[in-house]
Amino acid sequence: MRALDPRLLHRTRSARPLLCIDTALGLGVALAVLVQASLLARIVGRAFHGVPVHSLGPDFALLVLAFAARGACAWGMEVAGRRAAWSVLSELRLALVEKRLSTQPIAMDGTGGAEIAAAAVQGIEGLEGYFARYLPQFVLASVVPFLVIAWVALVDLEAAVIMLLTLPLVPVFMWLIGLYTKERTEERWQALRQLSTHFLDIVRGLPTLRAFGRAHEQAAVIAAVSDRYREATMGTLRVSFLSGSVLELAATLGVGLVAVTAGVRLVDGGLGLQAALTVIVLAPELYLPFRRLGAEYHASADGLAVAERMFTLLDAPAAAAHGGPRLAPSPAHAAVRFEQVSFSYPARAGRVLDGLDLELVPGETVALVGESGAGKSTVAALLLGLLEPTAGRISVGGIALSKCQMDAWRREIAWVPQHPTLLRASVADNIRLGDPSASEQMVKEAAARAGAGDFIKALPAGYATIIGDGGRGLSPGERRRIGLARAFLREAPLVILDEPTADLDRESVAVVASAMRRLQAGRTMLVIAHRPELVQSADRVVRLVDGTGIVEEAARVA
Repeated sequence: MRALDPRLLHRTRSARPLLCIDTALGLGVALAVLVQASLLARIVGRAFHGVPVHSLGPDFALLVLAFAARGACAWGMEVAGRRAAWSVLSELRLALVEKRLSTQPIAMDGTGGAEIAAAAVQGIEGLEGYFARYLPQFVLASVVPFLVIAWVALVDLEAAVIMLLTLPLVPVFMWLIGLYTKERTEERWQALRQLSTHFLDIVRGLPTLRAFGRAHEQAAVIAAVSDRYREATMGTLRVSFLSGSVLELAATLGVGLVAVTAGVRLVDGGLGLQAALTVIVLAPELYLPFRRLGAEYHASADGLAVAERMFTLLDAPAAAAHGGPRLAPSPAHAAVRFEQVSFSYPARAGRVLDGLDLELVPGETVALVGESGAGKSTVAALLLGLLEPTAGRISVGGIALSKCQMDAWRREIAWVPQHPTLLRASVADNIRLGDPSASEQMVKEAAARAGAGDFIKALPAGYATIIGDGGRGLSPGERRRIGLARAFLREAPLVILDEPTADLDRESVAVVASAMRRLQAGRTMLVIAHRPELVQSADRVVRLVDGTGIVEEAARVA
C-alpha cells in the first residue's frame, strides 16, 4: 500500500469539501509561519539597534496576531480533518459490509467473520490518522518548505541554496524507513488477524470444548497467539521510535548547517542581523513538516496495512447471483428446476455438485438427504441466489433464475437455516424479521403455529423479552422455533428448511416436526434432513451421491 494510494484518495470524494478547507487552513499556517518569523527577526533586530520598546508595539501586536492565526488555523485543520475522516471511515465500513453481504454472503474466499470484524472496526479505525492528520500534513510538507525557501531567497540567496541542497536528506530517510515500517506493520496486522480469528473460533466452539473438557487447554493457545501480536506490536513501536530519532538527526544536521553558515557570515559582516535571524528562525520550520509527516505516517501505518486487505475484499469477484431485470414466476404456480447444475468451491478439489437434475413441483415437499459434505446446503444456497452455478442453470417456470430480479425472488422464499440468527432485540421483533409490517397479533399467531407460543409466554417479559447477544439465552430447539415462526409470518410459497431438527432432543424434534407439517400446507418445501420424522413426511426423497441426485419415492405420513 502506497502512502498516497489512488484507491484511498478516491474514497475521499464525500469529504473533499472538508479536505479542501483543511488544505486552505494549511496554507494559512504556512503564511503565518513566515509572518511570525519575519516579525520576530524584525523586533529583535530593531531592539538590538536601540529602538525603544514602545515603538515596537505595532510589531508585537502583529506578532501576537500571527501566533493566534497560526493556532486557529492549526485547530481548524484538526477539526476539519477529523470530520472528513469520520465521513470517509463511515463510507468505507458501509462499502465493506454491503460488498460482503450483497456479493459474498457465503465466504467462498475463506474470509471469516472475525477478519471482517477486525478490518471493519479496528482496521478501518486505524485509517482515521491517515485522513485526519497524514493527508493534511502531506499538504503542509508539500507547500511549507518551498514557501520557506522562496521567502529566505528574498532575504539571502546563499542560505536559500543551502536549504534547498539539505532539504532532500529528510525525505530520503523517510522513504528508507517507510519501506521497513511497511513490512513490520503488515506483520502486526497478520498477527491481529490470526488472534481475532482464533479467538472467535474458540468462543463459537466453547460449548463443545467444555463438553469434552478441553476448554482450559485453549488458554495456552490464546496466550501464544497474543504473545505473537505483542511482539509484532513492540517491533513496530521500536521502528517508530528509532525512525523518529533518525529524522530528528537529519533535521538537526540541516538546521545546524544553515545556522552555522548564517552565523559565520553575520560575524564577517556579510549578512545583516535581521536577515540572519530570519534565516535562523525559519530553518527549523523548513524541516518541521517532514518530521511531523514521518510521525503521522507511523501513526497511520496500521490503517494503511489493513487498507490493502480491505481493498482485496472490496475488489473480490461476486459469488452471489447478479440477477436480471425480469420478475420470476411465483413458485406457488411454477416449477423450480435444477438443470444439469454443477458447482465447485475454489478452496475444494473437485465438484460438490456434478450435473444435478432436481425439480420442485408446486405444493410438493422434497426431502434432500446425503452424507455430510454431499452438497445439500449448497443446493439451498444456489436456490436462494447466494451462489451461482458453475455450470447448468436453475429455472422457474422455464425462465432462468439468473435473468430474474434476485431481491424479488428472495421475497418468495422463507429460509430457516440450521442455526437461525437472533438479533439483540425483543422476541417479537426477532419474529417480525419474517415480515417487518406484521402486527402483534400476527406475530403471536405465527409463534403459536411454530410451537413457540408456550415457551415465549413463560419468558420473564413474554414477547418483549430481549434475546440475542447479551440478552436471555435460548436453547437450540427454541431458536429453531423462532426461525419457523418467521417462516409462518412470511407466508412465502417456497420454504427451505436446513436441518431443522439437528442436535435436538426427542421432545424438541417432535415439536419442530409438528410445526413443519403445519408449514407444509399449500407450500412448496425443500427439507434438508436426516431425521426419519422429516423424511417420512416428504412426497419425494432425493439422495445426493457424488454430486448427483437419486430420486426415491416416499409415502407421506398423515
